[in-house]
Amino acid sequence: MTLENELFDIPSEHVQNVYGQFDAYLKKIERIIGVTVVSRDGGVKLIGNEAQVESAKQVLLELLELSRRGSEITEQNVNYALSLAVEKKEGALLEIDSDLICHTISGKAIKPKTLGQKAYVDAIRKDMITFGIGPAGTGKTYLAMAMAITAFKANEVERIILTRPAIEAGEKLGFLPGDLQSKVDPYLRPLYDALYQIMGADSFQKNMEKGLIEVAPLAYMRGRTLDNAFIILDEAQNTTQAQMKMFLTRVGFGSKVVITGDETQKDLAPDVKSGLDVAQKVLGKVEGISFCRLTSRDVVRHPLVQKIVTAYEEYEKKTVRRKENHDTRSGRRVRS
Repeated sequence: MTLENELFDIPSEHVQNVYGQFDAYLKKIERIIGVTVVSRDGGVKLIGNEAQVESAKQVLLELLELSRRGSEITEQNVNYALSLAVEKKEGALLEIDSDLICHTISGKAIKPKTLGQKAYVDAIRKDMITFGIGPAGTGKTYLAMAMAITAFKANEVERIILTRPAIEAGEKLGFLPGDLQSKVDPYLRPLYDALYQIMGADSFQKNMEKGLIEVAPLAYMRGRTLDNAFIILDEAQNTTQAQMKMFLTRVGFGSKVVITGDETQKDLAPDVKSGLDVAQKVLGKVEGISFCRLTSRDVVRHPLVQKIVTAYEEYEKKTVRRKENHDTRSGRRVRS
């Protein structure tokens, strides 16, 4: 087998960002692609077969371009660039990075980080109602919040409404101390956190006082028609079938809706059907409604979280297969 050698420069101001601490990213590229990477005096030498060298070069050039755009290269960036290289999807990482939604109050750019997230953001732009379904850490709620605030600032909608079922509270709200707001706040805290980070506490508070931003339990949506609003229903796996239908029929003219949920995190009673599950079956072919499925590949938290999500996904698939096999064998025994 003929070994290829390729040498190219990495500008000194980008070396630390692209190589990683103690060349950790270069070592990962070596390990995953199977190429030898030699860094010397700001240059990178790649040794391997033609396909390996080309793949490693593409990954490094994409990471360099991200660095030139001002991005801090993370392990998640490197992992995803490598997975795209294995799938021969050159240029996809840079295309994703070009989609700027908005900036946080501290100036950090909010962008989709994976192809799944990019498809999700595009669906929100295109359709009136978008379902974002996937595990924790895939950016479902955060990206929806960024899109809502962007639409609000651009005067595309008049207000933002954020809601989630306070399932953990249930009928117990009456037994909690304090007024209603203090009772429901703990269940809505994740929504507040995202708003503070993107909009800033002062701006958020002013708009709340004007009634332009509303954060409330799902039960408060009953009997209302929500026109010219960007509405986000979070934790939708904990809605009942009746609650989901009630919510969807509140949507008025000029509104946009994003519904997020994780099918593996239901807190409903075992005999209660999830409104999210039913909606997928009932609304799957309705025009103007899109369903985006995010997976462990779209997790953008610490790499360990991605590994945990993947491990649970594999375990749950095996559990389902074992149950199906058991049910099949039981059926045979009954028939015989």
